[in-house]
Amino acid sequence: MSRKQQLLKRHRRNKRLGLVIGLLLLIALGALSWWWLPLWLLPLVWAAHEAWFADHLFYAPGEDYAFDFGEHSRVEAVGIQDGVLKSAASFSDDDTLILEVRVKSGWLGRFLDPRVELVADAMHDSQTFERGVDGVRFLNLTGLGAALRDGRLRLLGRHCRLLGEPRLWITPAVELRRRRVMVIAPHADDAELAAYGLYSKADEAWVVTLTAGEIEAEHYQQMGLAKAEAAQLKGRLRAWDSIAVPRWAGVPEARCVQLGYFCLQLPAMQAAPDQPAASREAEMTDIRPFRRFNPFPLPGDADGAPTWNNLLADLRVLLQMARPEILVMPHPQLDPHPDHLCAQAAVLEALQGLDWQPQTLLCYANHLHDNDRWPMGDSGDGIALPPQLEAGQPWAPCSLVLDVPTQRDKAMALGMMHDLQPPAPFKRRLRRLLQRWLAGRRPSPYGENEFFRKAVRRHELFWRREQ
Repeated sequence: MSRKQQLLKRHRRNKRLGLVIGLLLLIALGALSWWWLPLWLLPLVWAAHEAWFADHLFYAPGEDYAFDFGEHSRVEAVGIQDGVLKSAASFSDDDTLILEVRVKSGWLGRFLDPRVELVADAMHDSQTFERGVDGVRFLNLTGLGAALRDGRLRLLGRHCRLLGEPRLWITPAVELRRRRVMVIAPHADDAELAAYGLYSKADEAWVVTLTAGEIEAEHYQQMGLAKAEAAQLKGRLRAWDSIAVPRWAGVPEARCVQLGYFCLQLPAMQAAPDQPAASREAEMTDIRPFRRFNPFPLPGDADGAPTWNNLLADLRVLLQMARPEILVMPHPQLDPHPDHLCAQAAVLEALQGLDWQPQTLLCYANHLHDNDRWPMGDSGDGIALPPQLEAGQPWAPCSLVLDVPTQRDKAMALGMMHDLQPPAPFKRRLRRLLQRWLAGRRPSPYGENEFFRKAVRRHELFWRREQ
Protein backbone atom coordinates (compact mmCIF):
# COMPACT_ATOMS: atom_id res chain seq x y z
CA MET A 1 0.00 0.00 0.00
CA SER A 2 1.39 3.43 -0.98
CA ARG A 3 1.93 6.17 1.57
CA LYS A 4 -0.95 8.19 0.11
CA GLN A 5 -3.30 5.20 0.39
CA GLN A 6 -2.23 4.74 4.03
CA LEU A 7 -2.91 8.41 4.76
CA LEU A 8 -6.31 8.25 3.07
CA LYS A 9 -7.21 5.09 4.99
CA ARG A 10 -6.31 6.79 8.28
CA HIS A 11 -8.28 9.89 7.27
CA ARG A 12 -11.41 7.82 6.54
CA ARG A 13 -11.01 5.85 9.78
CA ASN A 14 -10.89 9.09 11.77
CA LYS A 15 -14.00 10.38 9.97
CA ARG A 16 -15.87 7.17 10.79
CA LEU A 17 -14.83 7.52 14.43
CA GLY A 18 -16.12 11.08 14.46
CA LEU A 19 -19.39 9.91 12.93
CA VAL A 20 -19.86 7.30 15.67
CA ILE A 21 -19.20 9.91 18.37
CA GLY A 22 -21.68 12.24 16.71
CA LEU A 23 -24.35 9.54 16.62
CA LEU A 24 -23.83 8.78 20.31
CA LEU A 25 -24.21 12.48 21.07
CA LEU A 26 -27.47 12.62 19.10
CA ILE A 27 -28.79 9.59 21.00
CA ALA A 28 -27.93 11.32 24.27
CA LEU A 29 -29.78 14.47 23.15
CA GLY A 30 -32.80 12.35 22.24
CA ALA A 31 -32.75 10.78 25.69
CA LEU A 32 -32.99 14.30 27.13
CA SER A 33 -36.16 14.90 25.06
CA TRP A 34 -34.34 17.39 22.84
CA TRP A 35 -35.40 15.39 19.78
CA TRP A 36 -35.82 18.58 17.71
CA LEU A 37 -32.21 19.72 18.14
CA PRO A 38 -30.61 17.09 15.85
CA LEU A 39 -33.01 18.09 13.06
CA TRP A 40 -31.39 21.53 13.13
CA LEU A 41 -27.86 20.43 13.88
CA LEU A 42 -27.38 17.69 11.30
CA PRO A 43 -27.77 19.87 8.16
CA LEU A 44 -25.59 22.59 9.68
CA VAL A 45 -22.85 20.17 10.69
CA TRP A 46 -22.91 18.53 7.25
CA ALA A 47 -22.72 21.91 5.46
CA ALA A 48 -19.84 23.01 7.72
CA HIS A 49 -17.98 19.77 7.00
CA GLU A 50 -18.38 20.15 3.23
CA ALA A 51 -17.34 23.81 3.29
CA TRP A 52 -14.40 23.72 5.69
CA PHE A 53 -13.30 20.17 6.52
CA ALA A 54 -13.66 18.15 3.31
CA ASP A 55 -10.14 18.82 1.99
CA HIS A 56 -7.74 15.87 2.07
CA LEU A 57 -4.97 17.51 4.10
CA PHE A 58 -2.76 14.89 5.72
CA TYR A 59 -0.49 17.15 7.79
CA ALA A 60 -0.95 19.97 10.29
CA PRO A 61 -1.16 23.49 8.81
CA GLY A 62 1.26 24.58 11.53
CA GLU A 63 4.10 22.39 10.19
CA ASP A 64 7.00 23.96 8.30
CA TYR A 65 7.76 23.13 4.68
CA ALA A 66 11.37 22.02 4.09
CA PHE A 67 13.40 21.87 0.87
CA ASP A 68 17.00 21.26 -0.16
CA PHE A 69 17.56 23.27 -3.36
CA GLY A 70 21.04 21.90 -3.90
CA GLU A 71 24.18 23.53 -5.18
CA HIS A 72 22.50 25.24 -8.13
CA SER A 73 20.64 27.67 -5.85
CA ARG A 74 21.93 30.42 -3.59
CA VAL A 75 20.19 32.26 -0.79
CA GLU A 76 20.10 36.02 -0.16
CA ALA A 77 18.72 38.06 2.71
CA VAL A 78 15.76 40.31 1.94
CA GLY A 79 13.54 42.59 3.96
CA ILE A 80 9.94 43.75 4.02
CA GLN A 81 9.35 47.42 4.74
CA ASP A 82 5.78 48.76 4.76
CA GLY A 83 4.74 45.76 2.73
CA VAL A 84 7.41 46.34 0.05
CA LEU A 85 9.98 43.60 -0.52
CA LYS A 86 13.54 44.97 -0.53
CA SER A 87 16.50 43.12 -2.01
CA ALA A 88 20.03 44.06 -3.07
CA ALA A 89 20.65 40.65 -4.68
CA SER A 90 21.65 40.33 -8.33
CA PHE A 91 19.65 38.03 -10.61
CA SER A 92 18.29 37.90 -14.14
CA ASP A 93 14.64 38.29 -15.07
CA ASP A 94 14.41 34.61 -16.08
CA ASP A 95 15.88 33.18 -12.88
CA THR A 96 13.62 31.14 -10.60
CA LEU A 97 13.00 33.22 -7.47
CA ILE A 98 11.57 31.58 -4.33
CA LEU A 99 10.81 33.55 -1.17
CA GLU A 100 11.01 31.59 2.09
CA VAL A 101 8.86 33.25 4.75
CA ARG A 102 6.72 32.33 7.75
CA VAL A 103 3.00 32.71 7.08
CA LYS A 104 0.56 32.92 10.01
CA SER A 105 -3.17 32.73 9.49
CA GLY A 106 -5.55 35.19 11.13
CA TRP A 107 -8.77 33.98 12.73
CA LEU A 108 -10.68 34.54 9.48
CA GLY A 109 -8.02 32.48 7.70
CA ARG A 110 -9.42 29.38 9.40
CA PHE A 111 -12.59 29.75 7.35
CA LEU A 112 -11.39 31.56 4.20
CA ASP A 113 -8.27 30.47 2.32
CA PRO A 114 -5.31 32.63 3.42
CA ARG A 115 -3.34 34.06 0.53
CA VAL A 116 -0.45 36.39 -0.19
CA GLU A 117 -1.01 38.93 -2.92
CA LEU A 118 1.98 40.10 -4.93
CA VAL A 119 1.38 43.50 -6.51
CA ALA A 120 3.66 45.48 -8.82
CA ASP A 121 1.97 48.37 -10.64
CA ALA A 122 -0.68 46.78 -12.91
CA MET A 123 0.60 43.23 -12.31
CA HIS A 124 -1.19 41.20 -9.68
CA ASP A 125 -0.57 37.65 -8.49
CA SER A 126 -2.03 35.66 -5.61
CA GLN A 127 -0.68 32.53 -3.94
CA THR A 128 -2.84 30.58 -1.50
CA PHE A 129 -2.06 28.38 1.49
CA GLU A 130 -3.86 26.04 3.88
CA ARG A 131 -6.55 27.40 6.17
CA GLY A 132 -5.02 27.91 9.60
CA VAL A 133 -1.50 28.05 8.18
CA ASP A 134 1.25 28.84 10.69
CA GLY A 135 4.64 27.83 9.36
CA VAL A 136 7.42 28.32 6.83
CA ARG A 137 6.13 28.53 3.24
CA PHE A 138 7.73 29.24 -0.13
CA LEU A 139 6.31 31.91 -2.45
CA ASN A 140 7.11 31.78 -6.16
CA LEU A 141 8.36 35.21 -7.30
CA THR A 142 9.51 34.04 -10.74
CA GLY A 143 8.65 36.64 -13.36
CA LEU A 144 8.63 39.44 -10.78
CA GLY A 145 12.39 39.99 -10.74
CA ALA A 146 12.30 43.45 -12.34
CA ALA A 147 9.71 44.70 -9.84
CA LEU A 148 11.70 43.22 -6.94
CA ARG A 149 14.92 44.80 -8.18
CA ASP A 150 13.26 48.23 -8.51
CA GLY A 151 11.57 48.09 -5.09
CA ARG A 152 8.06 47.99 -6.60
CA LEU A 153 6.94 44.58 -5.36
CA ARG A 154 4.38 44.69 -2.54
CA LEU A 155 3.34 41.66 -0.48
CA LEU A 156 -0.13 41.84 1.04
CA GLY A 157 -1.42 39.13 3.36
CA ARG A 158 -5.14 38.36 3.08
CA HIS A 159 -6.41 36.52 6.18
CA CYS A 160 -2.75 35.98 7.13
CA ARG A 161 0.47 37.79 8.13
CA LEU A 162 4.09 37.43 7.02
CA LEU A 163 6.46 37.01 9.97
CA GLY A 164 10.18 36.71 10.62
CA GLU A 165 13.08 37.41 8.31
CA PRO A 166 12.38 36.21 4.76
CA ARG A 167 15.05 34.64 2.56
CA LEU A 168 15.28 34.75 -1.21
CA TRP A 169 16.39 31.59 -3.03
CA ILE A 170 17.77 32.22 -6.52
CA THR A 171 18.18 29.44 -9.07
CA PRO A 172 19.83 30.52 -12.35
CA ALA A 173 17.66 30.05 -15.42
CA VAL A 174 18.33 27.30 -17.93
CA GLU A 175 17.51 27.64 -21.61
CA LEU A 176 14.23 25.78 -22.18
CA ARG A 177 12.97 27.02 -25.52
CA ARG A 178 15.96 26.61 -27.83
CA ARG A 179 16.54 22.94 -27.00
CA ARG A 180 15.00 19.58 -27.84
CA VAL A 181 12.39 18.62 -25.24
CA MET A 182 10.78 15.24 -24.60
CA VAL A 183 7.85 15.04 -22.18
CA ILE A 184 7.11 11.63 -20.65
CA ALA A 185 3.41 11.34 -19.79
CA PRO A 186 2.21 8.25 -17.87
CA HIS A 187 -1.33 9.01 -19.12
CA ALA A 188 -2.92 11.21 -21.75
CA ASP A 189 -3.26 14.74 -20.24
CA ASP A 190 -0.22 14.46 -17.91
CA ALA A 191 1.98 16.26 -20.45
CA GLU A 192 -0.57 19.05 -20.83
CA LEU A 193 -1.24 19.40 -17.10
CA ALA A 194 2.44 19.70 -16.23
CA ALA A 195 4.23 21.08 -19.26
CA TYR A 196 1.96 22.47 -21.99
CA GLY A 197 3.58 25.90 -21.70
CA LEU A 198 7.05 24.36 -21.90
CA TYR A 199 6.54 22.05 -24.85
CA SER A 200 4.38 24.51 -26.79
CA LYS A 201 7.26 27.03 -26.86
CA ALA A 202 10.12 24.61 -27.52
CA ASP A 203 11.82 24.61 -30.92
CA GLU A 204 11.48 20.82 -31.03
CA ALA A 205 9.19 18.86 -28.72
CA TRP A 206 8.24 15.21 -28.34
CA VAL A 207 5.29 13.93 -26.29
CA VAL A 208 5.49 10.25 -25.30
CA THR A 209 2.51 8.73 -23.47
CA LEU A 210 3.07 5.38 -21.75
CA THR A 211 -0.44 4.08 -21.02
CA ALA A 212 -3.85 4.16 -22.68
CA GLY A 213 -5.58 5.11 -19.42
CA GLU A 214 -8.48 2.80 -20.14
CA ILE A 215 -9.76 2.03 -16.63
CA GLU A 216 -12.49 3.77 -14.57
CA ALA A 217 -14.78 4.05 -17.59
CA GLU A 218 -18.09 4.39 -15.69
CA HIS A 219 -19.01 7.43 -17.80
CA TYR A 220 -19.02 5.23 -20.90
CA GLN A 221 -20.90 2.43 -19.14
CA GLN A 222 -23.74 4.93 -18.69
CA MET A 223 -24.06 4.90 -22.49
CA GLY A 224 -25.10 1.26 -22.28
CA LEU A 225 -21.70 -0.37 -22.83
CA ALA A 226 -20.49 -3.36 -20.86
CA LYS A 227 -17.55 -2.75 -18.52
CA ALA A 228 -14.91 -4.16 -20.91
CA GLU A 229 -16.38 -2.36 -23.93
CA ALA A 230 -16.45 0.93 -22.02
CA ALA A 231 -12.80 0.51 -21.00
CA GLN A 232 -11.78 -0.28 -24.58
CA LEU A 233 -13.60 2.81 -25.87
CA LYS A 234 -12.06 5.03 -23.21
CA GLY A 235 -8.59 3.69 -24.02
CA ARG A 236 -9.08 4.35 -27.74
CA LEU A 237 -10.26 7.90 -27.04
CA ARG A 238 -7.37 8.70 -24.70
CA ALA A 239 -4.89 7.16 -27.15
CA TRP A 240 -6.29 9.52 -29.78
CA ASP A 241 -6.08 12.46 -27.36
CA SER A 242 -2.41 11.74 -26.66
CA ILE A 243 -1.61 12.01 -30.37
CA ALA A 244 -4.02 14.75 -31.42
CA VAL A 245 -4.00 17.32 -28.60
CA PRO A 246 -0.27 18.19 -28.81
CA ARG A 247 -0.95 19.24 -32.41
CA TRP A 248 -2.85 22.20 -30.87
CA ALA A 249 0.51 23.35 -29.51
CA GLY A 250 2.28 22.85 -32.84
CA VAL A 251 3.94 19.51 -32.08
CA PRO A 252 4.08 17.51 -35.34
CA GLU A 253 2.22 14.21 -35.42
CA ALA A 254 5.56 12.49 -36.15
CA ARG A 255 6.72 13.43 -32.61
CA CYS A 256 3.65 12.25 -30.70
CA VAL A 257 3.78 8.62 -29.54
CA GLN A 258 1.33 6.43 -27.59
CA LEU A 259 2.86 3.24 -26.17
CA GLY A 260 -0.51 1.76 -25.18
CA TYR A 261 0.42 -0.09 -21.98
CA PHE A 262 -2.38 -0.64 -19.52
CA CYS A 263 -3.33 1.78 -16.77
CA LEU A 264 -2.14 0.94 -13.23
CA GLN A 265 -0.31 -2.11 -14.52
CA LEU A 266 3.17 -0.58 -14.75
CA PRO A 267 4.04 -1.71 -11.17
CA ALA A 268 3.11 -5.31 -12.04
CA MET A 269 5.19 -5.10 -15.22
CA GLN A 270 8.16 -3.75 -13.28
CA ALA A 271 7.89 -6.52 -10.68
CA ALA A 272 8.03 -9.27 -13.36
CA PRO A 273 9.77 -7.68 -16.38
CA ASP A 274 9.16 -10.51 -18.84
CA GLN A 275 5.57 -11.34 -17.77
CA PRO A 276 2.61 -9.67 -19.56
CA ALA A 277 0.28 -7.57 -17.37
CA ALA A 278 -3.21 -7.59 -18.91
CA SER A 279 -5.67 -4.71 -18.60
CA ARG A 280 -7.60 -4.65 -15.35
CA GLU A 281 -10.92 -3.80 -17.01
CA ALA A 282 -10.69 -3.94 -20.81
CA GLU A 283 -10.17 -7.72 -21.13
CA MET A 284 -7.12 -7.09 -23.32
CA THR A 285 -3.64 -8.60 -23.39
CA ASP A 286 -2.45 -6.89 -26.58
CA ILE A 287 -1.31 -3.25 -26.55
CA ARG A 288 -1.28 -2.80 -30.33
CA PRO A 289 -4.90 -1.57 -30.73
CA PHE A 290 -3.97 1.52 -28.70
CA ARG A 291 -0.88 2.15 -30.86
CA ARG A 292 -2.56 2.40 -34.24
CA PHE A 293 -2.18 6.20 -34.42
CA ASN A 294 1.61 6.06 -33.99
CA PRO A 295 3.66 7.49 -36.86
CA PHE A 296 6.24 4.66 -36.90
CA PRO A 297 6.70 1.10 -35.57
CA LEU A 298 8.32 0.32 -32.22
CA PRO A 299 9.83 -2.86 -30.72
CA GLY A 300 6.70 -3.62 -28.66
CA ASP A 301 4.67 -3.89 -31.89
CA ALA A 302 6.29 -7.23 -32.67
CA ASP A 303 4.23 -9.23 -30.17
CA GLY A 304 2.05 -6.56 -28.50
CA ALA A 305 2.90 -7.95 -25.07
CA PRO A 306 2.43 -5.55 -22.10
CA THR A 307 5.78 -6.28 -20.47
CA TRP A 308 8.40 -4.13 -18.76
CA ASN A 309 11.05 -5.34 -21.19
CA ASN A 310 8.97 -4.16 -24.14
CA LEU A 311 8.45 -0.80 -22.44
CA LEU A 312 12.21 -0.37 -21.96
CA ALA A 313 12.89 -1.35 -25.57
CA ASP A 314 10.30 1.19 -26.81
CA LEU A 315 11.79 3.95 -24.67
CA ARG A 316 15.35 3.23 -25.77
CA VAL A 317 14.39 3.50 -29.45
CA LEU A 318 12.55 6.78 -28.82
CA LEU A 319 15.40 8.27 -26.79
CA GLN A 320 17.92 7.36 -29.47
CA MET A 321 15.66 8.74 -32.19
CA ALA A 322 14.73 12.04 -30.49
CA ARG A 323 18.02 12.63 -28.64
CA PRO A 324 16.33 15.03 -26.18
CA GLU A 325 18.42 17.65 -24.45
CA ILE A 326 15.70 18.21 -21.82
CA LEU A 327 13.76 15.22 -20.48
CA VAL A 328 10.55 15.97 -18.55
CA MET A 329 8.95 13.28 -16.37
CA PRO A 330 7.21 12.72 -13.01
CA HIS A 331 8.99 13.53 -9.76
CA PRO A 332 10.05 10.38 -7.87
CA GLN A 333 9.35 11.77 -4.37
CA LEU A 334 6.58 14.34 -4.72
CA ASP A 335 4.24 12.48 -7.10
CA PRO A 336 2.94 9.23 -5.53
CA HIS A 337 0.82 7.86 -8.39
CA PRO A 338 2.04 4.28 -9.04
CA ASP A 339 2.15 4.73 -12.83
CA HIS A 340 4.03 8.02 -12.40
CA LEU A 341 6.64 6.42 -10.16
CA CYS A 342 7.12 3.56 -12.63
CA ALA A 343 7.27 5.94 -15.60
CA GLN A 344 10.20 7.78 -14.05
CA ALA A 345 11.93 4.52 -13.11
CA ALA A 346 11.45 3.12 -16.63
CA VAL A 347 12.99 6.19 -18.27
CA LEU A 348 16.03 6.13 -15.99
CA GLU A 349 16.50 2.41 -16.62
CA ALA A 350 16.13 2.89 -20.37
CA LEU A 351 18.82 5.58 -20.33
CA GLN A 352 21.41 3.22 -18.88
CA GLY A 353 24.04 2.37 -21.47
CA LEU A 354 22.71 4.66 -24.21
CA ASP A 355 25.25 6.73 -26.10
CA TRP A 356 22.94 9.77 -25.85
CA GLN A 357 22.11 11.30 -22.48
CA PRO A 358 19.93 14.37 -21.82
CA GLN A 359 21.64 17.39 -20.33
CA THR A 360 18.77 18.36 -18.02
CA LEU A 361 16.09 16.37 -16.19
CA LEU A 362 12.95 18.27 -15.23
CA CYS A 363 10.43 16.55 -12.96
CA TYR A 364 6.84 17.50 -12.24
CA ALA A 365 4.14 16.53 -9.73
CA ASN A 366 0.54 16.28 -10.94
CA HIS A 367 -0.50 14.48 -7.73
CA LEU A 368 0.68 14.85 -4.13
CA HIS A 369 0.86 12.60 -1.08
CA ASP A 370 -0.43 15.07 1.46
CA ASN A 371 -2.67 17.68 -0.19
CA ASP A 372 -5.09 16.85 -3.00
CA ARG A 373 -5.90 20.54 -3.50
CA TRP A 374 -2.39 21.77 -4.39
CA PRO A 375 -1.78 24.09 -6.14
CA MET A 376 -4.21 25.92 -3.90
CA GLY A 377 -6.02 29.04 -5.04
CA ASP A 378 -7.65 29.92 -8.35
CA SER A 379 -6.99 29.51 -12.06
CA GLY A 380 -4.49 32.12 -13.24
CA ASP A 381 -2.74 32.40 -9.85
CA GLY A 382 0.94 31.68 -9.36
CA ILE A 383 2.11 28.33 -8.01
CA ALA A 384 3.76 28.37 -4.59
CA LEU A 385 5.95 25.39 -3.71
CA PRO A 386 4.08 22.23 -2.66
CA PRO A 387 3.94 20.85 0.88
CA GLN A 388 7.04 18.87 1.79
CA LEU A 389 7.87 18.33 5.45
CA GLU A 390 11.31 16.72 5.08
CA ALA A 391 13.96 18.05 2.71
CA GLY A 392 15.05 14.71 1.27
CA GLN A 393 17.16 14.73 -1.90
CA PRO A 394 18.36 18.06 -3.35
CA TRP A 395 16.29 19.38 -6.25
CA ALA A 396 16.51 22.87 -7.72
CA PRO A 397 13.17 24.54 -8.55
CA CYS A 398 12.67 25.64 -12.15
CA SER A 399 9.63 27.81 -12.80
CA LEU A 400 8.32 28.92 -16.18
CA VAL A 401 6.02 31.94 -16.52
CA LEU A 402 2.96 31.54 -18.77
CA ASP A 403 1.30 34.62 -20.22
CA VAL A 404 -2.49 34.79 -20.35
CA PRO A 405 -2.83 33.70 -24.02
CA THR A 406 -0.72 30.60 -23.27
CA GLN A 407 -2.83 29.87 -20.19
CA ARG A 408 -5.96 30.02 -22.34
CA ASP A 409 -4.44 27.72 -24.97
CA LYS A 410 -3.47 25.30 -22.20
CA ALA A 411 -7.04 25.36 -20.89
CA MET A 412 -8.37 24.60 -24.38
CA ALA A 413 -5.90 21.68 -24.70
CA LEU A 414 -7.17 20.26 -21.41
CA GLY A 415 -10.74 20.75 -22.59
CA MET A 416 -10.01 18.52 -25.60
CA MET A 417 -9.02 15.66 -23.28
CA HIS A 418 -11.95 13.25 -23.00
CA ASP A 419 -11.04 12.26 -19.44
CA LEU A 420 -11.61 15.83 -18.19
CA GLN A 421 -14.97 16.29 -19.91
CA PRO A 422 -17.51 14.21 -17.88
CA PRO A 423 -19.53 16.24 -15.34
CA ALA A 424 -18.65 15.99 -11.68
CA PRO A 425 -20.86 13.85 -9.42
CA PHE A 426 -23.77 15.65 -7.75
CA LYS A 427 -22.18 15.47 -4.27
CA ARG A 428 -18.99 17.12 -5.53
CA ARG A 429 -20.92 19.88 -7.30
CA LEU A 430 -22.93 20.53 -4.14
CA ARG A 431 -19.73 20.63 -2.07
CA ARG A 432 -18.19 23.19 -4.41
CA LEU A 433 -21.34 25.30 -4.24
CA LEU A 434 -21.18 25.32 -0.43
CA GLN A 435 -17.47 26.16 -0.54
CA ARG A 436 -18.20 29.02 -2.90
CA TRP A 437 -20.89 30.45 -0.61
CA LEU A 438 -19.25 29.80 2.75
CA ALA A 439 -15.49 29.62 2.07
CA GLY A 440 -15.19 32.11 -0.80
CA ARG A 441 -13.69 29.65 -3.29
CA ARG A 442 -14.16 30.49 -6.96
CA PRO A 443 -14.67 27.92 -9.74
CA SER A 444 -12.40 27.87 -12.75
CA PRO A 445 -13.79 29.75 -15.76
CA TYR A 446 -12.32 27.10 -18.06
CA GLY A 447 -14.06 23.92 -16.97
CA GLU A 448 -15.64 21.92 -14.16
CA ASN A 449 -12.87 19.37 -13.65
CA GLU A 450 -10.55 20.23 -10.76
CA PHE A 451 -7.50 20.12 -13.03
CA PHE A 452 -8.64 23.29 -14.82
CA ARG A 453 -8.20 25.12 -11.52
CA LYS A 454 -4.97 23.40 -10.55
CA ALA A 455 -3.12 23.37 -13.88
CA VAL A 456 -4.06 26.60 -15.69
CA ARG A 457 -1.75 28.90 -13.77
CA ARG A 458 0.71 31.73 -14.13
CA HIS A 459 3.55 29.27 -13.57
CA GLU A 460 4.58 25.79 -14.53
CA LEU A 461 6.79 24.36 -11.80
CA PHE A 462 9.49 21.76 -12.35
CA TRP A 463 12.33 20.30 -10.30
CA ARG A 464 15.67 20.28 -12.03
CA ARG A 465 18.62 17.96 -11.95
CA GLU A 466 21.61 18.26 -14.30
CA GLN A 467 23.05 15.09 -15.77
